[in-house]
Amino acid sequence: MKLFYGWRMVGAACGIQFLLAAFLTQALGLYIAVLSDEMGWSKTTLSGAAALQSVEAAIIGPVLGWMMDRMGPQKMIRWGMVLFAAGLLLLSQVDSVGSFYASAILMAIGASLGGYFPLSVALVQWFEKFRARALSIMSLGLAMGGLVVPLMAWSMQQWGWRATAAGSGVLVLLTGLPMAGIIRRRPEDHGEHVDGIDPAHAAAANLAEGRAPAPAQIEFTVAQALRTRAFWMLAIGHGLALLVVSAVNVHAISHMKEGLGYSVTTASWVILIMTFGQLAGVLLGAGMGDWFDKRKVAALCMLAHGIGMLCLTYATHMAALVAFGVFHGIAWGLRGPFMQAIRADYFGRNAIGLILGLSAAIIALGQIAGPMIAGVLADLTGDYRLGFSLLALLAALGSLSFMLATKPALPPSELAHP
Repeated sequence: MKLFYGWRMVGAACGIQFLLAAFLTQALGLYIAVLSDEMGWSKTTLSGAAALQSVEAAIIGPVLGWMMDRMGPQKMIRWGMVLFAAGLLLLSQVDSVGSFYASAILMAIGASLGGYFPLSVALVQWFEKFRARALSIMSLGLAMGGLVVPLMAWSMQQWGWRATAAGSGVLVLLTGLPMAGIIRRRPEDHGEHVDGIDPAHAAAANLAEGRAPAPAQIEFTVAQALRTRAFWMLAIGHGLALLVVSAVNVHAISHMKEGLGYSVTTASWVILIMTFGQLAGVLLGAGMGDWFDKRKVAALCMLAHGIGMLCLTYATHMAALVAFGVFHGIAWGLRGPFMQAIRADYFGRNAIGLILGLSAAIIALGQIAGPMIAGVLADLTGDYRLGFSLLALLAALGSLSFMLATKPALPPSELAHP
């Protein structure tokens, strides 16, 4: 039986996510901890690089969405891999705050063009019945990237952070470009059907077995989506989730090193535990995501994010750090793929690129604020406790946002004249 091409795209997207996670998302905390020691830069200065990445995402997110709806993903993702590799190579030559920020911006643009957002839009076009499963499998790459954190820490100790960054850039070029070539636009453009299921055959099977036909997906325009409460509640909840995730990625290793007295190597093993939790969450989402109310699952995950942050903040024993890794990791892995799946379920495929792009501009505020809140308050108070406690509270409030994000409906007049 012929393998549906969409699953080949899922595999390539998973591989690209692995590269971005291993060499940027999960490794950024290592680079920040090392640069803080070697360069003597403040937490606020280092957090600014992460904030710049999120500012870039907020600025170009809507433009990327518009481009995706019109031109498709493949060329964009290829350029993303090239720019991401260039940013890593520049990072290996950093000798000032300015050059560090330049490398961060290059990596951010590359990650935006070739990362989670365009890959999600591409997969959303190819899947409906198995949408949550496809996005969860893609997110396995993001989770598995965390498995490389101890290896990255070892590489920095053996050969230095500069050689590690340069080697990472070369690997991105050698492996990322071929995988980008697998990603395609819409199945209809290549003689395929969504989910690999011919609608005519599915309708005939339903008729033969006496089942009611599946209801047609209601397609929202961008303007219609923006007028719904669901669009804004999903954006706020997602932004609050990334408030916590981005702060952990940037500052968790520094907190364990400076605030709790663990070595960078030990802290990287805690991140590895978090990654195994994330993997468990992703696999759980792949199995259950298309059968449960994604909105309610996301709300529960936000409470788990808050509990995990408190465990990290006030840890007095390794057991608390393990609990942090389990709670935060499972919540991240389970919730993450649902974010785009919920929007596609609610608003349809026709304008999903721009809808996700506009959402990304709002969500980026959380990515900007999380590391900055933690970094600035750490500089002011001498540790991360106040900043991390505040983030834990905001994560819990994000649960309410998802509970309010009920599925929208169009009035009859707009159904007739979209």
